[in-house]
Formats: sequence, structure tokens, C-alpha cells
Amino acid sequence: MTSRLILNGKSAGLPAVREAVQRVREEGTELEVRVTWEGGDAARLAREACHESVERVIAGGGDGSVHEVLNGMLKADAPECPAFGILPLGTANDFATSCGIPKDLAEALRLAVNGTPVPVDVGRANEHYFMNVASGGFGAAVTTATPLNVKRLLGGAAYTLMGMIMAVNFQPHEGRLVLPDAEHEMRALVGAVGNGRQAGGGQVLAPSAFIDDGLLDVLVVREFPMDKLGAVVDELENLAGDGEFVSYYQVPWLESHSSGKMPINLDGEPIAVESVRFEVVPKAIQLVVPATCPLLSRQGPAVG
Repeated sequence: MTSRLILNGKSAGLPAVREAVQRVREEGTELEVRVTWEGGDAARLAREACHESVERVIAGGGDGSVHEVLNGMLKADAPECPAFGILPLGTANDFATSCGIPKDLAEALRLAVNGTPVPVDVGRANEHYFMNVASGGFGAAVTTATPLNVKRLLGGAAYTLMGMIMAVNFQPHEGRLVLPDAEHEMRALVGAVGNGRQAGGGQVLAPSAFIDDGLLDVLVVREFPMDKLGAVVDELENLAGDGEFVSYYQVPWLESHSSGKMPINLDGEPIAVESVRFEVVPKAIQLVVPATCPLLSRQGPAVG
């Protein structure tokens, strides 16, 4: 079996990466390495792998690298996609962490080349695919425009998140949310559409999400007065349908129509659109994760 590691160029010189590659090769794995140089390389290399005799593609990098390789594979117009593995090398590694992929690079790479893949869903936002979480509004604006030390605060408690929203005087986005069985006009501060569960360096936005259930989990925090902060936090900690300020849905698709361009982060990659249709693509790819992956609704198979 031939595996191909598409490695983010920023990590190519790391001794731990070189050692991990050498170790799995010594164990008998045929592992090719391709290194990215500039934007778009990862997607191009992923497309090439889909049209060549490669049985497994491994994204070596952070959530952004996973996103780019995924889009390259699914847009390759190939008869069949290789199985997809992850070597987590980013700062946050939100998706890999929530899947339970080992932090030790040799263990993670060994899993990626030898583990048994399982069919999982991906999300799609217009023409873009995402593996983990699409966040809109305040969260996307923070990820795109604020310093790293401020972004780290997003991993804290709900009070911290809401306090930051009020502190920067973030203006809510006015728009219309269309669901399979309902339609809502709203002024939203935060929106998240999860195939996976966490983003922003550990902030859990879709706690009930699974990557194999055929559904997207949707979190919306609407505009609220400061004296209702406690109520908002309580709703965030006890998500259940439509609350006064917080809503949580599980749906196969939804549409968001904003009065202006809204920043959206897809696995950490920013776009800005007025209208977007999110939908789940069931069993779109074969993903290599641990047998005990918390994001599987059913127990996964044993790894090789």
C-alpha cells in the first residue's frame, strides 16, 4: 500500500517529523512525502494523488492544511478518493484533537498509514468543503483579525467569550436563517455549523456533533442586553433547541442570508459572503481515526 504525506512546508524541517517518517518507513510502509511551498500547493498535490496510484493521503499540518487537502481530494473529479489520514502539526489541531489522534507524531503517523478508515461526513458551504467547523460573525472576525493572545481567550469559559463580544462592541449581523422546517429573522453575534465539535483552540461549539450521523450541528447566539449575560451563559451550558438568546439545531442543511458580507471561517480558512448554503455530504470520505474516536456515533473498527 502506497501512502503519500502532503507536508506543510513550515514543518518540513522539524526533527520530530523526519524521525516519524523514518520510523514508519523502517516498519515497512511505502511512504512518499510531498512538501508545500506556497498557497494552493496542498490542494494541487491532493488532486494529483487522487489520479495516481496512491491508496492513502495524509495531511501533515494544522486545521488549515486538513481543509486544503480535503478540498483538493473532493474536487479532484477522480473515480475514487484515497483514504484520508492526519498528522497534526498545527497550533490548535482542533479536529485532530477532538478525534483523539495521538499528539506523538510517530504514533499519529503510524495510525494514519496503518489504521482502518471509516466513512465519515463532511460539510459543504456553497462550493467549499469543511471537515470540522464553520464559524460566522464574532468568532470568524476574531480568528481573522485579532492577535494570537486574544484568540487564545476564545478557549475559555462562556463568560469570557461573551465578555469579549461586549468589550469590543461587536455589531451583530442582521439576516435570515432558513432551516428544513423553519425560518428565522435574527441579529446574530455568533454562529457555528459543526460537522466536528470544537474550534478556536479548544472551544466546544457543537457538543453533540458526530462525523457520521448525516447531520450538521448549528449554534446561534443572538444579540442580548448586558443584564442578560447570566441567562446567555446558562443557555450556552444547557443547549436545547430554541432558547431566548441561544439556539441549537441538528439539521442536514441550512441557509444563511445576511444584509451584508459576513465573515465565515471554514476550518480556520476565511471567506466572506452574503448568502451561504450549508449542507452535510454523508460518507463523503474514508477517514483514518482511532477506534475510540469520540466523534463517531458508532464504535469504529480496530486499527491495524
